[in-house]
Amino acid sequence: MNCMVLENPTKHATDEVPWLVLRERAHEDAPGPGEIVLDVTACGVCRTDLQLCQGDVPLRRRPVVPGHQIVGRVAAVGEGVADWRVGDRAGGAWLGGSCGVCARCAEGRENLCERAEFTGWDRDGGYATRARLRADFAFRLPDGFDDMAAAPLLCGGIIGYRALKVSGIRPGGRLGLFGFGASALLAIQVAVHWGCEVYVCTRNRDEQARARALGAVWAKGYDEAPPVRLDAAVTFAPSGDVVVAALRALERGGAVAINAIHLDRIPAFSYDDLWWERSLHSVANFTRQDAREFLQLAADIPVRTATAVYPLAEANRALADLARGDVRGAAVLQMSGCG
Repeated sequence: MNCMVLENPTKHATDEVPWLVLRERAHEDAPGPGEIVLDVTACGVCRTDLQLCQGDVPLRRRPVVPGHQIVGRVAAVGEGVADWRVGDRAGGAWLGGSCGVCARCAEGRENLCERAEFTGWDRDGGYATRARLRADFAFRLPDGFDDMAAAPLLCGGIIGYRALKVSGIRPGGRLGLFGFGASALLAIQVAVHWGCEVYVCTRNRDEQARARALGAVWAKGYDEAPPVRLDAAVTFAPSGDVVVAALRALERGGAVAINAIHLDRIPAFSYDDLWWERSLHSVANFTRQDAREFLQLAADIPVRTATAVYPLAEANRALADLARGDVRGAAVLQMSGCG
């Protein structure tokens, strides 16, 4: 199999010192007990992948194959797997496994398990022509999405959906989305489906126009506060300044859900901005129940994804475009012709 491997993170990659190198490995054709092997057809490119490559998120194994928005067909089934057959279409996402026995898992909060494993961080991910997954953490994908369109659902979609839940937004409420990349593009479709009034803050004028086209009642830059107080907000930009801007836009009792695994910093702010029972919540991973709920909802709405497709060997270009903000929608790696 061919795979793009992260060996040495660096803040700024070059042609001579790229983030990822193309390697050929023996085929991943021997799943362990409870595992499946996928012939990968598509894998989304996430900002978390970029943060791993840049060293903002420390590696947990070296080298590692990034990628946690994996779509493919089951090529092999390990011992004890009853729910998957060779040829089934399956998806792999960020949460790659949990212990299943700790207090958090028993509470249904496996996203907080201290022994959780994450795809493309603890386990090799989907920037490859084959990938191994725990069978009980693989997902069936809606039929209405082809492989390229399905990939972004598996991170930006699921995490965005959990962020909406964490924010406490209710149908018909006033919701702020701060940042409008791939995850927000999917979250707004859910919020509009719920009848929310959506207010979007993003610097990019094209993204402002896209937000309005998807149902936002207002979309402007970060320097302009929404014209009404918000019941809840979700921040997608990995900037602490944006978190504070969202907090200041809240109604009393409102909450900000921070949809990020890494944030640069949160600057000092007045306690008055937090008082009146306003709150800040981080969004940590997701549960399998979140994933199943969102995938069903995505089919019902139906959610529409926008993708920019790159060959596997051009994963570095996809990451560089993402770093520059040049990707409109979600970057997706396509494996066809990669061996």
